[in-house]
Amino acid sequence: MNHETSAYGLWGLVAVNSLFFIFFAFSFARPRTRRDWRSFGAFSAFIIALFTEMYGFPLTIYLLSGWLAKRYPEIDLFSHDTGHLWHTLLGLKGNPHFDVLHLLSNILIFAGFWLLSSAWGVLYQAQRAGTLACSGVYARVRHPQYLAFIMIMMGFLLQWPTLPTLVMFPVLVYMYVRLARREEQDALITFGEAYREYMRRTPAFLPSFMRQTHPT
Repeated sequence: MNHETSAYGLWGLVAVNSLFFIFFAFSFARPRTRRDWRSFGAFSAFIIALFTEMYGFPLTIYLLSGWLAKRYPEIDLFSHDTGHLWHTLLGLKGNPHFDVLHLLSNILIFAGFWLLSSAWGVLYQAQRAGTLACSGVYARVRHPQYLAFIMIMMGFLLQWPTLPTLVMFPVLVYMYVRLARREEQDALITFGEAYREYMRRTPAFLPSFMRQTHPT
């Protein structure tokens, strides 16, 4: 079996890609509080774990190599294309960068960063004015920044699933939900009935586009 010896061990690409996406997310998330840094740090750990396997050392492929070699004897296990495991496991043909899962992955990642950017603008203005952030994307969902992180991670998992990131993902989702609940308790103390009313009409994570909201 001929291996693409240059597919992995590219630690420069690990560093460049990790720093790019982490910095890109940082420029939109702008963490300030300890809680902000905790959520951003968890997202950063996910990104580093992802690109470490994508370009550094393919731990998941290595651990599954025996099973994969028996089930797919014709493939080069350590080529870069094989790392797109959904493409391999579902028996999809052609270039994995252009299959439906990869295209959906790109949409989720792009939409996640757009949501992160949009949420930051609304939140920044509300914080400067000392008011409740409930306009723009906040009129459709109470925690758009956490939803954005989840969308970006889901996008990367559709593109390049690994055992560490598949384990990390539900843990991080649970952590974001807990952080959101704590933020809501703080907001109830600060804004009282106004935030309680906002909670009644606005979903936490799954936006509703069927009903009209009216920011206070």
